[in-house]
Amino acid sequence: MRHILVYGDSMSWGLIPTTRKRLNFEERWPGVLEIALNSADKHVRVVEDCLNGRRTVWEDPFKPGRNGSQGLAQRIETLTPLSLVVVMLGVNDFQSMHQNNAWLSAQGLAVIINTIRQAPVEPGMQIPPILIVAPPMPYDPKGMIAPKFVGCEEKCEGLAEAYKEVAAAAGCHFFDAGSVVTCSEYDGVHLDADQHLILGWELVGVVSSILK
Repeated sequence: MRHILVYGDSMSWGLIPTTRKRLNFEERWPGVLEIALNSADKHVRVVEDCLNGRRTVWEDPFKPGRNGSQGLAQRIETLTPLSLVVVMLGVNDFQSMHQNNAWLSAQGLAVIINTIRQAPVEPGMQIPPILIVAPPMPYDPKGMIAPKFVGCEEKCEGLAEAYKEVAAAAGCHFFDAGSVVTCSEYDGVHLDADQHLILGWELVGVVSSILK
C-alpha cells in the first residue's frame, strides 16, 4: 500500500462553512480521493495533516503553530516512505493581519517545497514527489470569519499563476483547484460539500498519473 500525505489548512480539513463542524472523511476531498483511487485498485492510504489557519511560513499572532514550515520535515520523516505529498495552502497567507501578495505567498510555498525535500528521511528512502494544488480564491468573506479576511481578494490576486511558476521552477506537479471549484457563497472562503466531491474526483487522474 502506498501512502499520500495531504498537507493543508481548513479548506482541506473539511470545515463546513458558517460552522465549526467538519465534513466526514468520505465527504471531504482527501477522502473522496482515497476512496476513488482504491476503487481503481491503486491501494493507497491518504494521510491528512490539515490544520485550520495554517499559513505557508507566517505565524498567526493569536494562535500558535500555524507556520506551515515548522515541524514539516519531522512530519515527512515520521510518515516515510511516502509516494506523494499534496500541498494545498495559501489562503491564510492573506488574512487581514498580513500584508502579503501572491508573490510573497509563492515564496512561502517555495520554503515548504524545500523543507519537504530536505527532510531527514532514512537512508535509501526517497523524497516523495510533490503535487502543488493552488486553492480557489476567496471572495466576499461573510459571517464570523469576515474580519479575518478583509482585503484578501485584492491581496491574493494572481496566486495560481505565482504558484504554478514556483512549482515549475522546483520540478513539482501542479493543479489549479480554482479551475474546477469555487469557494462557498455562504462564507466566501471554504468549500461546500459538492465542491469537495468535485475536487477529489478531479485529482484522481492527476494523482494516478503521478503514482505511475
